[in-house]
Amino acid sequence: AKEVQKVEKARIAGQDIYAEDANLKDVYEAISKQFDVKPEETEVGSVIFAVKPGDGSAREQAASCQRVLGGMANIAREYATKRYRSNLINWGMIPFVIDQGDLPFHNLDYLFVPKIREAIADGKTEFEAYVVKDGALKPFTLRMGELTPDEKDIILKGCLINYYRG
Repeated sequence: AKEVQKVEKARIAGQDIYAEDANLKDVYEAISKQFDVKPEETEVGSVIFAVKPGDGSAREQAASCQRVLGGMANIAREYATKRYRSNLINWGMIPFVIDQGDLPFHNLDYLFVPKIREAIADGKTEFEAYVVKDGALKPFTLRMGELTPDEKDIILKGCLINYYRG
């Protein structure tokens, strides 16, 4: 997560993200074959997968710690509690779910979810995503339960604090 966070900090500062992660050059080249994407306009963050996250005493701090380290989303089979899902949203992270079966991605893979901001604003609950590997994009589907208007605004504004800031 810290290595991914360095890339995002470099992107925000207008620095060379490829200096932080040389693999990104190949990743963006693969994505550019299908999508008009500009690295300087595309957020980079880490994602955690867990079968059923959000159970136990750490759930209140898990989302905040993940976000502080540059986390942008969780992918789960299901969330153990509504509270944990809400914590993700309040920290501006996307609570994706994925259907049962073999995972289409592995640890350290690069994932790309095109036009996620627009999809969330439009109230979509199903998202086309891609694993970027070996110069190609391999599609798969992510889902997210419906968001309330407030939850949607919280994610789009980046977090609950920004939402209340107006």
